[in-house]
Amino acid sequence: MKGLLIAIQFLTRLPTPRLAAVSSAEFAGAMRWFPAVGLLVGAIVAAAAWGGARLDGWSGALLALLLWVGVTGALHLDGLGDIADARGAAHKDRDRMIAVLSDPHVGSFAVVAIVLQLVAKLVLLHALIEAQAFLAIALVPFAARTGPLVWSRWLPDLHAGLGSRFRGGVRIGDLLLWGVLLAAASCWSPALLATPLFLLGWGWWLRRAIGGVSGDGHGAGIEVTESLSLFAALLWLQVA
Repeated sequence: MKGLLIAIQFLTRLPTPRLAAVSSAEFAGAMRWFPAVGLLVGAIVAAAAWGGARLDGWSGALLALLLWVGVTGALHLDGLGDIADARGAAHKDRDRMIAVLSDPHVGSFAVVAIVLQLVAKLVLLHALIEAQAFLAIALVPFAARTGPLVWSRWLPDLHAGLGSRFRGGVRIGDLLLWGVLLAAASCWSPALLATPLFLLGWGWWLRRAIGGVSGDGHGAGIEVTESLSLFAALLWLQVA
């Protein structure tokens, strides 16, 4: 239970009981609970979408998006912006790219990436709300947060930082457990079956374009997977 509380504190801005000192091992092990936090975030986002939709679809989409960003504290959007800046400003110089990743300033590439991400989510949320696909919306944050478990086991650390602290915190059994639960969840939202493709695709891109994974890579991957998963859910509804 302590690991779940640590994960909630790290990934969200939700109030939790105050914890005593957290060891490095406990912090690393908290990653096992990331998908569970995704279920909590998804429930809040879907509830907001349902409540706002009592007015109209766009109100539901906007309320859901505002809570999505607010509950997570824009943590993953920050990672997306940093990755966009690093690749956009210094894609031919790896040392420069690492320096840009560590720079707290926001560049034009980050602004464009974040704006496009928010617009994409807003439009996709609206379309899914119009289709009454609230359960599909609720499961998207869960599916996306299985990504860090995969990437931390698969990819080398880009540098010694926050992301590297999770190295070794995920066991094979954790991957199997959440993989089984993801497969089970696909009974209610079949589009989730595409999640492994999104996770593998992002991991492959990180290795090829960045050279490894960091906290920014995890955050950006969650954002990208969420948008792709929303689109996949919408596509499934159109073709099913």
